Amino acid sequence: MRSVTVSRTLAACVASVLGLAAVPAGAATVSRLTPPSELFSSGSAAPVIARFLPGQRFDLQATVQPDAGKTIQSFDFFVDGQAALVPFVIDGQVVFDPRATRTSTISETGPADTCIDAATGKTKGAAGCMLAAGLPSNTFVLTQRAYANYKAGVHTFTVVARQNDGTTVQANGNFEIVGINATGGSTAKNIIIMLGDGMGASHRTAARIMAKGYTQGRAKGRLNMDTFPVTGMVMTASLNSIVTDSAPGMANYVNGNKGANNQEGVFPDDTLDAFDNPRIEYLSEYLRMLQNKSLGIVTTADVFDATPAANAVHTSARGNGTGIVDQFFDDRGATGLTVLMGGGRKWFLPNPGGNTSPQPANGSQRSGRNDYVLPDDVVASWGVSKGKLDPERDLIGDFQSAGFAYAPNNAALQAQFAGGGAPDKLLGLFAYSNMNVAYDKIAGRRGDRTVVDAYGFPDQPMLDEMTDKALQVLSKNPNGFVAMIEAASIDKQSHLMDSDRWMLEVMEFDRAIGVAKRFAETHPDTIVIITADHECSGAAIIGASNLTAAQLTATPNSGSASVGTYDNARFPKYTIAADGYPVTTVIDRRMLIGYGANADRYETWLPTAFPTKDTQQPFSPAQSPENPNVRNRDIGYLITGQVPGDQAVHTATDIPLSAFGRGASTFTGVIDNTDVFFKLGQIAVGGVQ
Repeated sequence: MRSVTVSRTLAACVASVLGLAAVPAGAATVSRLTPPSELFSSGSAAPVIARFLPGQRFDLQATVQPDAGKTIQSFDFFVDGQAALVPFVIDGQVVFDPRATRTSTISETGPADTCIDAATGKTKGAAGCMLAAGLPSNTFVLTQRAYANYKAGVHTFTVVARQNDGTTVQANGNFEIVGINATGGSTAKNIIIMLGDGMGASHRTAARIMAKGYTQGRAKGRLNMDTFPVTGMVMTASLNSIVTDSAPGMANYVNGNKGANNQEGVFPDDTLDAFDNPRIEYLSEYLRMLQNKSLGIVTTADVFDATPAANAVHTSARGNGTGIVDQFFDDRGATGLTVLMGGGRKWFLPNPGGNTSPQPANGSQRSGRNDYVLPDDVVASWGVSKGKLDPERDLIGDFQSAGFAYAPNNAALQAQFAGGGAPDKLLGLFAYSNMNVAYDKIAGRRGDRTVVDAYGFPDQPMLDEMTDKALQVLSKNPNGFVAMIEAASIDKQSHLMDSDRWMLEVMEFDRAIGVAKRFAETHPDTIVIITADHECSGAAIIGASNLTAAQLTATPNSGSASVGTYDNARFPKYTIAADGYPVTTVIDRRMLIGYGANADRYETWLPTAFPTKDTQQPFSPAQSPENPNVRNRDIGYLITGQVPGDQAVHTATDIPLSAFGRGASTFTGVIDNTDVFFKLGQIAVGGVQ
């Protein structure tokens, strides 16, 4: 971003904030101002980048390099000329924020040997911490935590930093408070976000073709997601790229602001600590404060993964598994976390050896190197736990002591609901890391246990079963809830270009959507949206095989000669079993998928017996191919990729969003992913007619 260079006396500085005369510039610089602002970056007042709901909390921050040989002694933030630490004056009325006291800190750069703990690799504290590479050593980070504003409209904010010689440096930015219109209509008590990770339009279409079939150009049936009455298109860019990853891809929906790739619930900053970045309040935290709602997170991924974490966790490093799962538990009072289900048991099991021992036999991967200890200003202002570097922690035990019923497998999950009741809180951890995909879980339930046994967790629930149980628990809160239900491996198997496996993931997801829709039909104060954080792989339905199943199996290196396009594609006909999934995906004229964002792969147009290796698993079966670069290398034909590495990648393509229930009609047209947050806020707080 453009650096702003100004040197001012305090009196002149305040005069400038109030729109009075300016004074000449000097050598001190503000290199970053948070929240992100085009006014600061380019000098243009539009577009406004950062937007918030009334009273939604966020941190103010500036990175400042003083004049040579000088230090920063104090600073203030002003909003529209009013000190940001004092009560608000709105239309002549004084408004007090009822929540945590705001605190301000000055963090200075320092050498690595004084800032970094060699044993843990973590910064030692808020003050004296070394900044990111490339910044001068006398740079300061100035932070004011947990600011909130209640007045709708665009606001100018200013940082004024005072050097030890009395001169000042300042910079201006802007943000918007998006007002909530009290319609006098009905509000949505329950919000259900159905998130098909990586699911683009082609993924939805392929699942429909497989699940329902076509005849003479007409679909013989519709997916549950096809029956939602309202559909729009969503732009998915992150703060720093047209192509988002899953962290801001999810977080943008639930905090209303563009985040940088790999970051969850925070704005970028210039410190090394992954957990001290400027925070943005999530929808779960906001509605917990206003309406005492509960939060439920259900995923087929490891629960530390980007999408589930980007509903409740604040970090600039989506890979910090120990700290992420600890924060789920530690901050449950702020988020209302009541249900957490998925994989990821490896982060919850104690690891007494910490950072130095080999992986323990119990599969734990807890480590102090990716845990957190928060600076005191974050703890004081946001009212959250400080945290601790504790790889030896028994986090499952902590959840149970806090009243969470625990289910390690599907049998235990079902048992928690025996007799028609539901526990008040629920933790389910069904794998060391990501759960098995639907293709393999279904095979296991049908008697072919080869894959599920090899992964060591043969009794895992399907996503629709998890969704049903989560909604039973969450609906016990008379104030309502926010639920995020994720079909994670649509994305993961699209990365691996495993077409059969991601198609069944979409089918599994659609069955969970059916559960959510039926809930909304009996609870009309519910809004359900179906969307994705991004599209993955540039998947395209290019046609169907020219060969029979037997011929394709006999000639797996048939290559493009087997691809029937246009008239030759016809209509693949899959037989669906009583469990709702294809009897087999290897049929005559089977559907064929191509990829527009692909790495090299060897293609046979057939499914593999074992899924491609999941590098997040502590214990991965030897039978799993290492990656698509070597999968089928000896029998398939090479399709040269367009991207580096060994996996397909995300794309910048807009993705569909479908809505059902209270306020669904607002989700039309082409919208930004951040717009969804403000629509949900309006529906939950202001209501709809």
